[in-house]
Amino acid sequence: MKILVPTSTTLDLAADPDLEVVGYDPSEPFDDGQLDAEVLIAWNNSADNLADAAARLHKLRLVQTLAAGPDAVVAAGFGDDVAIASGRSLHDGPVAEHTLALILAAVRRFDELFEAQQQHTWLSDYARAQAAPGTHQHFTLDGATVVVWGFGSIAGRLAPLLRMLGADVTGVAHTAGIRYGFDVVAADALGDLLGRTDVLVSLLPGSPETRDTYDAAFFAALKPGAVFVNAGRGATVDETALIAALTDGRLRVAALDVTKTEPLPADSPLWETPGVILTPHIAGGRPQGASRLVLENVRALRTGGELTNRVT
Repeated sequence: MKILVPTSTTLDLAADPDLEVVGYDPSEPFDDGQLDAEVLIAWNNSADNLADAAARLHKLRLVQTLAAGPDAVVAAGFGDDVAIASGRSLHDGPVAEHTLALILAAVRRFDELFEAQQQHTWLSDYARAQAAPGTHQHFTLDGATVVVWGFGSIAGRLAPLLRMLGADVTGVAHTAGIRYGFDVVAADALGDLLGRTDVLVSLLPGSPETRDTYDAAFFAALKPGAVFVNAGRGATVDETALIAALTDGRLRVAALDVTKTEPLPADSPLWETPGVILTPHIAGGRPQGASRLVLENVRALRTGGELTNRVT
């Protein structure tokens, strides 16, 4: 079985001696000698490369993306006879760590502290603000109501860390229930939860259904002075509404690892909007256990077993 592995990653597939492992450049069209591959591993592929794969890899049976979100692969136009599997769980640890860092940076207002550092200013006003009885809850997760929208495996790693810091964590997903020991409410039954939310964390994937989930009406429903953190997908946010919510004080801070257009254009107003913390889509980027997942799914493909993380 021929498997194409991108040069953007390294996989140890030696445990399966029947695999013919062929490297490819994920930014270029495929060579003629690669067109008979049955399995394609995708990681940091260009849109043109994925479209070329969908059009020309005529024996393809499985596309295994190492990304947690399979949206780019799904959008490439592979036929119904090609299975697509995501890299769900490969990024749980790194993304949970980075999301926690964004949350803490936002709650503790590291944007203001770093700006003061650049100006050689000892920010005494900050010390007074966090000590004031009326504002101290703005500077801590202890006792904060934290809502995590998109309560999958990444949230399963993140939520216990937030709970250990004293936060009251509630998840939001398609269906209500208990996941990883936390209460989860359905997205269409939020009730007054948003109005009590101190920190809203988005881990939503990108899809037509989630596009602009966070719009003007959403930000208006949040508790005044809430913090918004997005480590999911930029397409879920109406950025004009986000900027307006920050500008008028409805939101206190927004910490974003993802934006609608990436890289973020130099003329985007997000760069200059007060209260915005930006990182360049780096929460993941280090898939853990990818070789094991690939080998498991290749085995399932051969035997007709169930593919792990199958999305189509």
